[in-house]
Amino acid sequence: MQRAADAGCSGGEGQGGPGSAATAAPASGGAPRVLRAQHGPEPGGDAASTARRPGNRLHTFALSVPFPSPLEADIACGSLAPDAEPHPGAVRKELTVSGSVLAVRWRADDSRLLRISIINFLDQLSLVMRTMQRFGPPLSR
Repeated sequence: MQRAADAGCSGGEGQGGPGSAATAAPASGGAPRVLRAQHGPEPGGDAASTARRPGNRLHTFALSVPFPSPLEADIACGSLAPDAEPHPGAVRKELTVSGSVLAVRWRADDSRLLRISIINFLDQLSLVMRTMQRFGPPLSR
């Protein structure tokens, strides 16, 4: 399943792509566990990064969530993609699926809005994962 970034899920280039800032692995109970995090502007930036006021920096965060199968990663992405950002101009979120890995990348000028977006996403991800565990593995499409 491929859809445009920001509007849904799209195929990716690997687990989080180049410059991934965080990686998640299942912990006891099936919840993702963050293994590593880095902060800093992304190489090359984008048009928004050049239009910012001096002193502001672009904050980025990436998360890779492994699933038992590509189908489950695709189902999770489809469930999470419709949730629009409350501040679409201030926070940009992209979801991609590569194999059995769901990768999410955020970009924001405001670290507080970035944090709120990540927390809200993790709450939704937790609900999706618990639901998938409760109903068992999906049947092939």
